[in-house]
Amino acid sequence: MTNAIKIHSFTTNYDGMANVLQSRIGVSIGFNPAKTSVQPTPKTFTAVWDTGATHSAITNKVVNECGLKPISMARVHHADGVSTKPVYLVNIYLPNKVNFFHVRATEGDLTGCDVLIGMDVINTGDFAVTNLDGKTTFSFRFPSVERIDFVKQYPADATPVSSTGPLPLGSATPAKKIGRNDPCQCGSGKKYKKCCGT
Repeated sequence: MTNAIKIHSFTTNYDGMANVLQSRIGVSIGFNPAKTSVQPTPKTFTAVWDTGATHSAITNKVVNECGLKPISMARVHHADGVSTKPVYLVNIYLPNKVNFFHVRATEGDLTGCDVLIGMDVINTGDFAVTNLDGKTTFSFRFPSVERIDFVKQYPADATPVSSTGPLPLGSATPAKKIGRNDPCQCGSGKKYKKCCGT
């Protein structure tokens, strides 16, 4: 008998278009929960998800509130140049029991958040952002369980690609409007009006 993969995920819905993806998360000193009987209670902070950041980062506020001690130093490249910052070992608790243990987080000067979730965490799972009807939905799942390919999913609506890269914004042919009696594009085999069009 094979062991089933335990999948954890969470979704954040916004009332409008979101320019910044945020979530409330927990942070504690880094430890292995399987080997520690007395476990520290995580403190709650605001996190921003940043696909442009290679590694996760935390503010001095997180360091002080969690009682963190540096494990090393790292050279950090940022808009103002390069600086040397302390690195800490932390556990990160995302919503709905999506947890990461022994994450190396560099101390940084962050604006509008306490924690920056970088690609070191994002790359471990499936990360999706959609903007249907002008409302952003942000979802994350761990571990990664499938490849999401919109071109394969909706080949008729694929944006044409030139030999030098994607066409400029606005140059793609507008998507054809779905009729109520057309097959639903989700692939269910039902009519649109009896499926996603309800």
